[in-house]
Order: sequence, then C-alpha cells, then structure tokens
Amino acid sequence: MDISQTIANEVAGLLSGNEFYSAYRDRYQFLYESYIGGEEYRLAGHLTKYQLESGGEYSHRLNTTPLENHCRSVIQVYNSFLFRTPPERELGTLERNPLTADFLEDCDHDGRSLDAFMRECSTWSSVFGQVWVMVVKPNLDAVTLAEELDMESRPYLNMLTPLAVTDWQYMRKPNGKYKLDYFKYIEDINGDVRTIKEWSPDMIITTMVDTEKNNIINREEEINQLGYIPAVCVYNARSTVRGIGLSDITDIADAQKMIYNATSEAIESIKLDTHPSLVATPETNVGTGAGALIHMPENLDPGLKPYALEFSGASIDSIYKHINHTIDAIDKMANTGAVRATESRTMSGVAMETEFQLLNARLSEKADAMELAEEQIWKLFAEYSNTEWTGSIDYPGSFNIRDTSAEIQQLRTAKESATSPQLMAEIDRKIMDWLDIEEPMEFQPHIMVNPQTGEQVVAQTEAEHLALAAQGYTHLGE
Repeated sequence: MDISQTIANEVAGLLSGNEFYSAYRDRYQFLYESYIGGEEYRLAGHLTKYQLESGGEYSHRLNTTPLENHCRSVIQVYNSFLFRTPPERELGTLERNPLTADFLEDCDHDGRSLDAFMRECSTWSSVFGQVWVMVVKPNLDAVTLAEELDMESRPYLNMLTPLAVTDWQYMRKPNGKYKLDYFKYIEDINGDVRTIKEWSPDMIITTMVDTEKNNIINREEEINQLGYIPAVCVYNARSTVRGIGLSDITDIADAQKMIYNATSEAIESIKLDTHPSLVATPETNVGTGAGALIHMPENLDPGLKPYALEFSGASIDSIYKHINHTIDAIDKMANTGAVRATESRTMSGVAMETEFQLLNARLSEKADAMELAEEQIWKLFAEYSNTEWTGSIDYPGSFNIRDTSAEIQQLRTAKESATSPQLMAEIDRKIMDWLDIEEPMEFQPHIMVNPQTGEQVVAQTEAEHLALAAQGYTHLGE
C-alpha cells in the first residue's frame, strides 16, 4: 500500500463516525431542517415529487408551498415555561472566585450569559435528543490568579450538536462508573477544510483535513493535563444507548412533513379547480386569460374540438380536515393542546386539567435533566479552579399551569350558591391565592381598658378593637 492510499484511509477514518453516528446522522439532519424551517427545509426537498414532474415544476411547487412549523412552536412553548423563572444557584466555594461572575455573564466567550446558554442547550437537546458541552480552559501559562484575570484565562463552554460529534466511546471503571474514554468532533468547517478534534484522557489531537484533495494539512498533538475528557452530555431524555437521547419532535417532524405535503396538495387542487386544463389539437390557436379566443382550423373534425379537463380529485375540504386532524395529533403528542390553541376548544375541565398535568410532568423531567447537566458543568469549572464543587443548582420543579379564568368562574358560581360562612371564607381565601394577595393574619382578642374608669373589655374582632380604640380604650398594660 502506497503512502497516498495510507493518507486517504486516515482521512476517511477522521471524517467517519461510530455506528450510532452513521445510523442517526440522516435523522439528525431531518430534525434540524424541521426545526429551522424556511430555506433549509425548502432546499431539502421534503415534498413528494410527482411522476413525470419536471425539475422546474417541482421547484415552483417548493417555492409556493408554505410550512407550518409545529416543531419550533412546540419547543418554544416548552422553553417559555421552563425558563420563565431563572434557576437558583448556590455556588458554594465558587462564590468567592473572581472568575465566577465573569463566567455567569459570558460563559462561552461569545457574550452569552449562562442562562442564555442553558436555554440554547435545552432547545437543541429537544431537537436532537442530546447535545454535548465542552468545558475547556486555554493554556496561557498563567501562574497566579491575578495573571489569569489579566489574560482572561478562565474556563468557557462550547456547545456541540450531534451533527458535529462523530465518535464517542465510554469505558466502565472497576467501581461500576462509566467514563468517557474517547471523543471526536468537527471543530470547524471552512470550505473544503475540516478541523477535527480528538480527545482522550492522555492526548488532544487537532487535525486539519482537505476533503477535496483528500489530504491532511496539519496535525497538532498536546498532552491532556486534566487526565479526563471535559465533556458533558446534556440529555433531553435518556435512551437505552449511552450518548443518545430522545428528541421531543422526532414524531412531530414526521407529522409536520405530512401537513407540508397535504398543503401542497390543497394548493394544487385549488389551481386545478380555478384553472382547468384545456385539451386541444396542436393546430388550434388557444388564447390565454379570461375570455380568450380559441381559433380552430376550418376542416377540424368536430370530435376533436377543444374541451376543459374536469378535475375529480379529493375535495379541498377533506384535505384541510386531514390537516386539522394531524395538528390535533401533534398537540396530543406534545401535551400542548390547551396551550397552543388559538381558538376555544370543546374540552371538559377534567380533560384540560389532565393535559396541564401531563405537560407539567414533562417540563419537570426536562428541568431535572438541565439541572443535572449544569451541576456537571460547575463540577468541571471547580476542578479547573483547583477547588471542590460544594454548591447546588435548582431549576423550577413545578410550573403551575392553570386555567385561571375557568377556576375563577367556578369559584364565583360556588360562592353564589354557598350558604355556610366557613365555605364562603374558604372561597375568598382561594380567590386571594389566585390574585397573589397575602392572607391577613388571624385577629387575636385584645383586652382593652378604659383609662378613666378602669373598665376592661375584651375585643373579639378587629371591628370591636377599632370601635373601642375610638372611644379612648387602650391595650391592657399600656
């Protein structure tokens, strides 16, 4: 085997991924296009091509078919609840680290705060099922903390989607814990040049590859002084395969594609209904537009006179009925039917409350996953700072998704029919809770004294207390 073939095999090995990457890559690309929408989705050609349809006709159909992006809508709903309240961070010993405040404000050296970065991690982990976060620190030969502050040498974060991470391997340690033993990802793409980074507990190898010339441009090796790979896998939900998560939109993307094709069918049906095809011989001169003239040859056979071709396909109403059914199915899969509804739906109070509870449970699981991932990030930050992580991260565990208007209407109806003072007081307490008004403290009886006569009276209520005070009574002991 000559040297060129050896280099070609090495380049192929660098550009290839493990079996899971090879199996999931096309699916990851489809999920990415489904979330991004727009030109990415159009160029991917997700419309089914008709038989005998020319390239120009297919391109025109792609350009005239709009996309209802349910994938983006569902993930935006999740994130709007998940990050409505920022997480609470108890950083322990890192509170006194001067690098911590800078890290919270700009965690990726790109101006994003840690809250914004974790929100983006949540978004893309919902799309793909998982993302990877590298916690790295540049080696600028700083000796003291003051030098690190001057050089801005501190840990920063780098998020990698599954489309960039091509290979990873875990090893099980004797104590039963799993440890990331190998990690490879595409760090940069510049035209035909790819920068591949390989991490192992011992070495860090950076290779620049020219894919067109099938050649290695440059390779750098450095010792991994950490002794481990500082990568965190941020799962949306865990699967049975380590390093592979479960996407929130994997089924919704298929339904969205079905709606996309059905919308195209509806548009074509409208065109055929309003602009029917005209069948005529080649010698017939046919005009265009409304009221156009048709000139037939004088000796034309009467059986060959032009006629309009009637369209007898599926009705447009049935197509839109199918689209609406698919949208309902998406809302059921995502547990967002009551949240994404743009018009009132006929849902019982029990059904709506159940759907809110299912959405709340799903959001709680996502919050737990983000909480675990951020704690792992802070542990790596603490190790870079030569200290031990002693803090805690707390994301909201309950999202209090309630149909408040329906609750108030129920309380109003209950109060109108209530006769018990205790029941009416309980209804008032619930209304105060809904309005976020603090309940006044229970009145404690006071002994009031007339300073002139020495008469003592017990004020049982706030009203009695105010009335006695107006008469000049004072508290006993004053």
